[in-house]
Amino acid sequence: MRAAIEAHDAGADVAIISKLHPTRSHSGAAEGGINAALGNAGEDSPESHAFDTVKGSDYLGDQDSIEIFTREAPLDIYQLEQWGAVFSRADDGKLAQRPFGAAGSPRTVYAADITGHVLIQVLYEQLVKRDITVYEEFFAWQLVIHQDRCQGVICWDLLHGGLKALGGKTVLLATGGVGRLYRATTNAYACTG
Repeated sequence: MRAAIEAHDAGADVAIISKLHPTRSHSGAAEGGINAALGNAGEDSPESHAFDTVKGSDYLGDQDSIEIFTREAPLDIYQLEQWGAVFSRADDGKLAQRPFGAAGSPRTVYAADITGHVLIQVLYEQLVKRDITVYEEFFAWQLVIHQDRCQGVICWDLLHGGLKALGGKTVLLATGGVGRLYRATTNAYACTG
């Protein structure tokens, strides 16, 4: 949803294809939070955040992408807050941050234990405000490739049956979780990636 909002705001005509209603994704079960070097609970910096991220990826992560991601993360947090995300607060009124994972500083911004639920509600509201088309209950089945370029997607209509071809100048794949690859998972049944 976030990528669709960004593309729309940059002037693109955007549509989302989703096998579920957007607020039914497994992101709603996420409790932890989002890492951003705000420095509200101790000294921190985007550089430290980037180092922890690269190290956490066993040095396999794309370091240029990580640098951009960690530099822009604080602005993304503030954007989510402006859109209505109600994050937990520290006693001084600043956004609360806590340790999470292997972060070298407490940099996880959270909304109690319902961070994922809060975020998908806020993002869905932004889709509605922008009148972004959502093809829900559609399964992206096959990419349409013509002259070595992706020009759309063939979808299966899960609700009514049948195929639907959707054209596009650009196709962004955001598959979601892949927990169903494993026999034992705490992910929702729909997390097929």
